[in-house]
Amino acid sequence: MDSHDSRIKVLAEKSIKNRGINSDDAQGLYEIGINDPFPLMAYGSRIREHFKGKKVSLCCIVNAKSGVCPENCRFCAQSAHYHTDAPVYPLLPAKEIVEKARVARDCGAHFFGIVTSGTSIGSQQEWDEIYEAIEGINRLGMKPCGSLGMLNDEEARRLKSAGLFRYHHNLETSRSFFENICTTHDYEDDIETNKAARRAGLSVCCGGIIGLGETMEHRIELALTLQEINVDSVPINILNPITGTPFGGNPPLSPMEILLTIAIYRFILPDKDIKLCGGKEKNLRQLLPMAIVAGSNSLMTGNYLTTTGRAADHDIEMIRDLGLEPAESL
Repeated sequence: MDSHDSRIKVLAEKSIKNRGINSDDAQGLYEIGINDPFPLMAYGSRIREHFKGKKVSLCCIVNAKSGVCPENCRFCAQSAHYHTDAPVYPLLPAKEIVEKARVARDCGAHFFGIVTSGTSIGSQQEWDEIYEAIEGINRLGMKPCGSLGMLNDEEARRLKSAGLFRYHHNLETSRSFFENICTTHDYEDDIETNKAARRAGLSVCCGGIIGLGETMEHRIELALTLQEINVDSVPINILNPITGTPFGGNPPLSPMEILLTIAIYRFILPDKDIKLCGGKEKNLRQLLPMAIVAGSNSLMTGNYLTTTGRAADHDIEMIRDLGLEPAESL
């Protein structure tokens, strides 16, 4: 075993024993991985299998309320600050949301997320529609998830009482890079929303987007923040530049840079669900299956909010071709 393999093995054992590694360890892994990526991914796979076995879970989302968001996140097609081709419509009726969930269930998904644009839910009528949709998704035997913007404690408790399983609210990037992404709210507002969901007893899904111009140091900083607030699921999106947004011309990350990020996240967050989400098809191309090898144990399948994904049967085929199993129950 050469020195690189030996160092990666030591850090993999540390990750498993201590449920994570520190910033210096993670940066050291990246420096090794730049020139020798495959051993790092192999150990990412071992850590994934230690905590998650051979199961890979699938989730789907619905863009339940689209466009005219007052926030100025520089990557977002739905921001009212930019001119894009993103659709604009009010909250979908509960029956339509539940029907989309039924289709997702029949395609193999077990989690279904209701996603709305905007800083928060504004009216009781919208809340009532969301509660009804949550009830319907539960009746389908799925785990209902919500991504509804900022939450306070009372709103989080009501969602829990309505039957919501998981709340999703991304930090998007690290605290030190956030001012380059959004200036219409504070990073601590996002942190507090996740903590409110946790206090209410909800499972917490929180991650971010890579390819925004951040460095690996920023990605490691984000992962350590996620470790600190003890999230359950970590979605990793890869920027799909949207014409009309300030990041519409951002250069793409290389597939290997994305895979190294996933592997390092598995070392930092060994027992969490690491979910590969938006932009995976466009950015990873032929190396998409390697994302699971590198450490991902969960996939968002189907379409995203304003961009297309791929059919669930392709993802299920990929999982099985890797000798793994799509999760049949949760």
